[in-house]
Amino acid sequence: MLKTSLAPWRRPLGLLRGERHEDHPMETFHREVDRLFEDFWRGFELPMLGRLERPMAGMTPRMDLTEDEERIQVSLELPGMDEKDVEVVLGDNVLTIKGEKKAEKEEAEKGYAYKERSFGSFRRSIPLHAEVVTDKVEATFEKGVLTVMLPKTPEAKKAYKKIPVHVSGKAKKLKTAA
Repeated sequence: MLKTSLAPWRRPLGLLRGERHEDHPMETFHREVDRLFEDFWRGFELPMLGRLERPMAGMTPRMDLTEDEERIQVSLELPGMDEKDVEVVLGDNVLTIKGEKKAEKEEAEKGYAYKERSFGSFRRSIPLHAEVVTDKVEATFEKGVLTVMLPKTPEAKKAYKKIPVHVSGKAKKLKTAA
């Protein structure tokens, strides 16, 4: 196929203006893809909520996990949430962070009332490979970002070793005893 056949000026003029040609192969393909996705997602809707937007449904917050010799730090982006919506639990060397957000919108006008509710939740469990001082774990929430600081035990600090990375071919050769 020549690349010029993909150029828009080679297509029939009706397709450029947004007109639909029911028998056009791309139009048929588009309808079939739409039908496929509608059939797939149909089983996941909750009947009582219908098609209302659910702000956190299926959401997995973005997470950054960093570690140095002294501590492990976990940060989660939780826009639109407050600290009261979040629970942080540490047990059996697993850090679990849960959140739940409920929203309600109500409008009342002459002759009608409109009420909409939405709900969403998430749960992240992070296994920790190093022992931490549980009494000194701190969690802060600022501007939609939850940060959990987990200080390591003295034993875990000793086990931490940073490995230098060398550019290929530039590593020094060891001298052998002759």
